[in-house]
Amino acid sequence: MHGMRRAIAELARQGNNLIIDEVMLAGEQADYEQLLSEFAFFVVGVFAPLDVLEERERRRGDRMIGLARWQYGRVHASVKYDFQVYTSERSPLECAIRIKAKFGL
Repeated sequence: MHGMRRAIAELARQGNNLIIDEVMLAGEQADYEQLLSEFAFFVVGVFAPLDVLEERERRRGDRMIGLARWQYGRVHASVKYDFQVYTSERSPLECAIRIKAKFGL
């Protein structure tokens, strides 16, 4: 992902508006902040209860079973969010509308 973050920064420099979906475990946020410091950069936390995540993992069929449980206590531990959405409480469209409104997009 180190190289991917640099590619993302170059895409932004070329005028692309981006939404990046990444599980950040350690240090990635600081790297993004440095690489994207010249742009409006917002970090949105996407949350759901573990049982909901595990059910989604099973239904998708393309995920390693157990990954949701492994990530659950780790992914939000060191990330500072500008906004949070709860996907077990709102639809994807409702979450997107809330994000758009929050940041004036």
